[in-house]
Amino acid sequence: QVHVAESGGGLVQTGGSLRLSCAASGSIFSINSMGWYRQAPGKQRELVAAITSDGSTNYADSVKGRFTISGDNAKNAVYLQMNSLKPEDTAVYYCKADATTVFRRYDYWGQGTQVTVSS
Repeated sequence: QVHVAESGGGLVQTGGSLRLSCAASGSIFSINSMGWYRQAPGKQRELVAAITSDGSTNYADSVKGRFTISGDNAKNAVYLQMNSLKPEDTAVYYCKADATTVFRRYDYWGQGTQVTVSS
């Protein structure tokens, strides 16, 4: 079983910064990639940023230049540094781990952390 846990959300003013953290734990053989997704009320969940085990990154156009994703393979952890936050960044942010266990490769999701940006 794999458990994914996020932390670091909160309330911040426009232009402010937040840092999200996520760690995967359990019977993990390997992590293929980890990523951050977000879902605003009434909208579909969307990719924010992702990072592979070899360090390749991918960002949504809306966050390029403002958000930075980084990972720690030894800790099965991923971080999202969010700068210059805008009200439209308000959403529940979810962490996903593409992990391989003894039995299978699967996407494991965290419970989400709320990020609210006030104008």
